[in-house]
Amino acid sequence: QVHLVESGGGLVQPGGSLRLSCVGSGSISSINAMRWYRQAPGKQRELVAVITSGGTTNYVDSVKGRFIISRGSAENTVYLQMNSLKPEDTAVYYCNAELRTAWWDRWGDYWGQGTQVTVSS
Repeated sequence: QVHLVESGGGLVQPGGSLRLSCVGSGSISSINAMRWYRQAPGKQRELVAVITSGGTTNYVDSVKGRFIISRGSAENTVYLQMNSLKPEDTAVYYCNAELRTAWWDRWGDYWGQGTQVTVSS
């Protein structure tokens, strides 16, 4: 089994910062891209940031210049540094990894359980 566990969410004032972490564990052979998604109440889940195994990153326009996605020294870890937070960043943030459990296995999408980020004064 594979588990992705997010941490680092919480309540922060507008303009503040948070750092989300996601650690994968279990039967992981290799990881390709890792992504952060978010879902606000009443809205569809949206892709926030992605980082490939080669380190290429991409962001949704609304967070460019404020958020930074990075991989840890361990292949199974991804971070999201969120700066200059706004109330509209309030959402549940989910970690997603494209990985395979063995070298012969298909690439599959795996999800964490989500961590709440609330930006409010």
